[in-house]
Amino acid sequence: MRRADRLFQIVQLIRGRRLTTADYLAQRLEVSMRTVYRDIAALAQQGVPIEGEAGVGYRMRAGFDLPPLMFSKQEAQALVATVRLAESRLDAVLARQAENALSKILAVLPLDARAAAESLALYAPLPALDPQTSAHLTTMREATEARRKLKVGYLDLGGVRSERIVRPLACLFWGPVWTLSAWCELREDFRSFRVDRVETLEVLDGFRDEPGKTLADMNRQREDC
Repeated sequence: MRRADRLFQIVQLIRGRRLTTADYLAQRLEVSMRTVYRDIAALAQQGVPIEGEAGVGYRMRAGFDLPPLMFSKQEAQALVATVRLAESRLDAVLARQAENALSKILAVLPLDARAAAESLALYAPLPALDPQTSAHLTTMREATEARRKLKVGYLDLGGVRSERIVRPLACLFWGPVWTLSAWCELREDFRSFRVDRVETLEVLDGFRDEPGKTLADMNRQREDC
């Protein structure tokens, strides 16, 4: 690893933790403690606001940031690949935001990294979600984030229709289909609903997490099965 790249990695590692020891940095970067101390001193001399000392740990002073310029060609290609794979599987709102975010990143990349990313010959030509499923997925995702109940008109695989009041917990992608994991107030238990089989959807009032009805509780229940 070039020294410039190592210095950048040190900054990123310290930024991502409340307190980072030199021993942790040495193990992650596969260098000696002496090299870490020397690099920390060099960063401090360049004005990077690293606080702390040897034997205790280091942290970054609040408010420090770096421009997102230091992507390798392979990292830039990975970003493009990720967005292309995701776009056809996301709801329209999130897919558009993913494309916008990628455009902003590509715009500030060095020319060689940008050219490598944009010329990546990897595509995901799967059919996009149909408009109703996409709209329902957007509503479910936003209701999950806002902790809002949903009234769901549902048609199951057996052709039986039902109407449920649910607490949305997570949207899960299983390859060909999306499902909504939720606490169903009718069944008083966790249930999953295929998004493409939802016929009607209405956002209701908010809810607060209660013991036994959270995403963590659902995951524990599945692990015990």
